[in-house]
Amino acid sequence: MNDGFEELVAAIRATGRKYDLEKIQKAYEYAAKMHEGQFRLSGEPYISHPVAVASIVLGLELDTDSICAALLHDTVEDCADKTNLNEIRRLFGEEVTQLVDGLTKIKLLQVRDKEEEHIENIRKMLLAMNRDIRVIFIKLCDRLHNMRTLSAKKEERRRDIALETMHIYAPLAHRLGMQKIKQELEDLSLKYLDPIGYEEVLKLIDKKYGASAGLIENAKKMIEERLTEAKIPFEVESRTKSVYSLYRKMYTQNKNFDEIYDFYALRIIVETELECYTVLGIIHEAFNSIPGRFKDYISTPKPNLYRSLHTTVIGHDGIPFEVQIRTKEMHEVAEYGIAAHWKYKSGEKSKDSIDEKLRWIASLLETNDNTRDPDEFINSFKTDIFHDETFVFTPKGDVISLPLGATVIDFAYAIHSAVGNKMVGGKINGKIVPIDRVPENGDIVEILTSSASKGPSRDWLKIVKTSEARNKIRAWFKKEKREENIEVGKDELDKELKRYGRPYTDKQRDEIADAVGRIVGINGGADDFYSTIGFGGLTISRLTKTIKTEFDRVCPPTETEELPAPDITPTIVSKKTNGRVKRGSGIVVDGQTGCEVKFAKCCNPLPGDSVVGFITRGFGISIHKQDCPNALAGRKIPESADRWVEAHWELGDNEAGTDLFEAILSIKVRDRIGVLAEITTMLAEMKVSVLDVIIKQVPDKGFTMVNLTVGCRNVSHAESIVARLRTLESVESVCRGSGT
Repeated sequence: MNDGFEELVAAIRATGRKYDLEKIQKAYEYAAKMHEGQFRLSGEPYISHPVAVASIVLGLELDTDSICAALLHDTVEDCADKTNLNEIRRLFGEEVTQLVDGLTKIKLLQVRDKEEEHIENIRKMLLAMNRDIRVIFIKLCDRLHNMRTLSAKKEERRRDIALETMHIYAPLAHRLGMQKIKQELEDLSLKYLDPIGYEEVLKLIDKKYGASAGLIENAKKMIEERLTEAKIPFEVESRTKSVYSLYRKMYTQNKNFDEIYDFYALRIIVETELECYTVLGIIHEAFNSIPGRFKDYISTPKPNLYRSLHTTVIGHDGIPFEVQIRTKEMHEVAEYGIAAHWKYKSGEKSKDSIDEKLRWIASLLETNDNTRDPDEFINSFKTDIFHDETFVFTPKGDVISLPLGATVIDFAYAIHSAVGNKMVGGKINGKIVPIDRVPENGDIVEILTSSASKGPSRDWLKIVKTSEARNKIRAWFKKEKREENIEVGKDELDKELKRYGRPYTDKQRDEIADAVGRIVGINGGADDFYSTIGFGGLTISRLTKTIKTEFDRVCPPTETEELPAPDITPTIVSKKTNGRVKRGSGIVVDGQTGCEVKFAKCCNPLPGDSVVGFITRGFGISIHKQDCPNALAGRKIPESADRWVEAHWELGDNEAGTDLFEAILSIKVRDRIGVLAEITTMLAEMKVSVLDVIIKQVPDKGFTMVNLTVGCRNVSHAESIVARLRTLESVESVCRGSGT
């Protein structure tokens, strides 16, 4: 069967550019060997997919290593039993390996609805982009080919993929200026999300274009004649608005199809920037322009590098149409964004220029570093990716792009952190305004500063719109006001603890703060936890369940729990809350769901284990494994026999669940330097959370016992972790242990 590689080679040769065909051929042959015997749902050999992705990458005019990475992008993930990154590095070099590694780490974004994204995978994607922007170019090409072949999948899966494409990948392509890919992703997504609406708009396009195509062709000929007379080298293209763009205007702006003035567009491509403005004059002389419909994106480019002149005019037949005027380089950038910028500029200067254009990625990663609040990270992601922009000017005439709704404070920090930190006021168009005022397009904004300023206010964190401003304000408080932050954090925790109505000492409060801090990844002790709360990196409101759990542990109620087993604490860790502990669920006790349950530390039951429940006094139901020694002994005690009840897992083995449960792994290892690093590295590669580590000496000379508490979905997951750990040379034995 033809997998498309011959056509790819022919297309590479047709470009006339210097590609390393030998290396590309080698990558293809290796990928074909790895994917041998694998087929897509359409029945095609799997290798046809990476070849198609490589062809799209070639269309972006990326380099040899990008094409090789496109061919190899699924080998490490889908052929793990045959190859790995070290093998890719040996055969194809470091750059290709880094690209393949970045692509492997970007998994499908889990999107439940258009308002929720999977935070951790977005963060991984941003990290990969920040290291090498080519990773996301290739990923977008991969997603585009998957969308083109989506019909082979089941309807529910088609909708899920279309939804994540519409709300993650298409906006990301737009933010990178890759309009051609963005528009195709949007149209293909709409086709599966609203097939009726999609077909309806298609019919309207065919009907209107069929009726007016001749009129637009007449306007095109007239423009060509005028430009030829002016002796300006040019190309003229005609286009209609994309299906999704029309759909959005009709259904979200409630517009009639005939009210859309830019349905038709003529694109004029010239040699120089000066010729763009000359052509604009010719167009306005030949046709009547529509007031308010002129935009100059050449002098004021969009944040995604887009530059062009737009004007809407009325044709001589009364048909309105848009005219876009740009140079060849502007056109390439308009179609392919940063990818085209990569082509036109080369060397270190280009890298610096591209890095500057991608500063928003680093800013988002900085948000992730400065706050442990997932909601805020998501809001920052949405603001930086999906926002409409406002263009305002400094008094010197420099253009600053801000998200729609950004304030004077955001403007100050967009200029420099020192300007924001010393700000005492602001002016818009020469008039003093409140610092929370939102400037409009074209406003001239001036920041008033004072060396006597005491720095930003904590209230500004509630006002600013951009993650950049919020990060810089937090950074100032983190550096300059640590002692104050600690006191603010203590006050916040005190307010929460007083709600529980039980006395506690300062020492107990610090113990609670230290424990909660470690749970959320703050390992510097109570003061670091207080400081993080104080400068706004974390909010108490997101930690109420964890704080209550730790408060009950440190300051227990007066009524004691009667158990035949050791101390029991909640052991479910939720992925949705970045590893924060929450009360257990998913258990049916004596035929009843929704019971308050805890999972015994003595045996750490997992979904898939046979379990039994013990009715405690004041602490709900304690869940043990059926073969737990404490449960076996307790059921033989006549006084407590009637307190043991039947229990089972509501979700079976939790295969469809998202909760993680604590499991203790007892690992006997050989004494040598780096053994713990080997274990934790393997667990990190498996995406396994390590919650606690205890190292114990054993009688056997030369060996050590490592007890790891890890997050597991179910028994099968635990068994797969154990099996992988046993492959390490330094590991003598691994088994599921107990908390005793």
